[in-house]
Amino acid sequence: MKDFNSDLFDPGTATTVMEDSSDSSRRASSSDADFAFAFNDSNFSDRILRIEIMSDPLDTRPDSDSCATIADWARHRKRRREDVIKKENVVVDLTLLPDEQILNGNQTDIDDCVPCENQDEEADAMVEESPTGDEAANSIDNDSSWSMDCSSVVRVKTLHISSPILAAKSPFFYKLFSNGMRESEQRHVTLRINASEEAALMELLNFMYSNTLGTTSPPVVLDVLMAADKFEVASCMRYCSKLLRNMPMTPESALLYLELPSSVLMGDAVQPLTDAAKQYLASKYKDITKFQDEVMSLPLAGVEAILASDDLHVASEDAVYDFVLKWARTQYPKLEERREVLGTRLARLIRFPYMTCRKLKKVLTCNDFEHDGASKLVLEALFFKAEAPHRQQILAAESASLNRIFVERAYKYRPVKVVEFELPRQQCVVYLDLKREECANLFPSGRVYSQAFHLGGQGFFLSAHCNMDQQSSFHCFGLFLGMQEKGSVSFAVDYEFAARSRPTEEFVSKYKGNYTFTGGKAVGYRNLFAIPWTSFMAEDSLYFINGVLHLRAELTIRH
Repeated sequence: MKDFNSDLFDPGTATTVMEDSSDSSRRASSSDADFAFAFNDSNFSDRILRIEIMSDPLDTRPDSDSCATIADWARHRKRRREDVIKKENVVVDLTLLPDEQILNGNQTDIDDCVPCENQDEEADAMVEESPTGDEAANSIDNDSSWSMDCSSVVRVKTLHISSPILAAKSPFFYKLFSNGMRESEQRHVTLRINASEEAALMELLNFMYSNTLGTTSPPVVLDVLMAADKFEVASCMRYCSKLLRNMPMTPESALLYLELPSSVLMGDAVQPLTDAAKQYLASKYKDITKFQDEVMSLPLAGVEAILASDDLHVASEDAVYDFVLKWARTQYPKLEERREVLGTRLARLIRFPYMTCRKLKKVLTCNDFEHDGASKLVLEALFFKAEAPHRQQILAAESASLNRIFVERAYKYRPVKVVEFELPRQQCVVYLDLKREECANLFPSGRVYSQAFHLGGQGFFLSAHCNMDQQSSFHCFGLFLGMQEKGSVSFAVDYEFAARSRPTEEFVSKYKGNYTFTGGKAVGYRNLFAIPWTSFMAEDSLYFINGVLHLRAELTIRH
């Protein structure tokens, strides 16, 4: 059975005229054929298409000619949509037309039609046939067809069309011309559209003959994309999607692509466009702290695109959680709405397994989340943290193609695993893993910090450095322990640094010391492995196991 979601002529593999390839190298396909010579030519047509152009009573679509860019198109569309929302008490006049039969493309009954006040996008295309004599009388008696004449016909266009060409490109026209009903045998077919759709429809019809558009204006191309979706011309949707994808993108245009009607978004033809829009927003707002004001004003679709990225430039997943909560409280002041958005849309984009345990405790008491949902998320995160590293890697790989909740982002502060003891002494053991490429990026003078961990109520952190050795003769790897600045509190701490090494792959102690910390101070060893940087990073290095450097710090409070 033929797939009506694509062209009848080699739909999935048709090579469009947009591709930069010579005629000799382009694949031959009947859908590539250029029938532009037959457009509106009576010699090559078997039908007459009568286009009734109606006035736009709600003026919900922008005039593409007055919009120079997609951003203008989006602003105009948003402004008009806001105006439409303010309109009330719209009167719908249903008038029986005794001398003609009105059918829409899907042959729906009047009870299924959307009244005019709900047509905030565009009016449905109306397909009209004009029976005569007894046929007209029969159609009135048997069909009792009605027309929603909410606006007047401002002008009429008549075109000569070829039903095979249109049917091959569009399931809409295919069904119209081949449904076996009396209407499919009529020579005259009438489409009824809004005035704002006229230019896009003409471009669309021309494309169905020529496989190209006569314009590269972004707003017009977007209008054609909407028309192609409406009349089910998949090849044109792919063409418009690729054109728009190759044009410079802006935050306004990216958001517009993400907020296209759901019927468009469900089509494979525009999926690359929406994917590009998501990638653009994720890249532009990678550092959400740098663009905090802009990101806070983004709609839900934009925030989702940003939070889905693995490359967020954030301190930690705790910061992601704090941002989501702040954004949701700003955008959805009503608790019920906020809980709905957080529970169904945003919670799945927060990677709870990489949040600190201290922050996870706060999730359980946060009123913005449903308690049962929050408990499930926290338990899932804690179970992940308790898994062995190889199991964590398996879970991360399994979730990579789904919600990515177990996939680690590129945090400014590297996650750590912490084991705490209260007795017989206050002590914690901290595990920090660094990938080989992360270490390589430290050369020649970089440093990377761990997330904070706590001992005796005080925050500490680890920092790995590429620095010069004591005599400044070569670069080497250093590891340091610091205390977060918090008043004038001082802590006397015994500490030990260790690292896994081959061939045993066991942790081997590398440095022991003790220090009395005050706020903001750090202590450590400049050359932890007592070798130059080149030896540390060599392919046969003893300290990288499957491309990962495993570090351990043990801290004990001295009394």
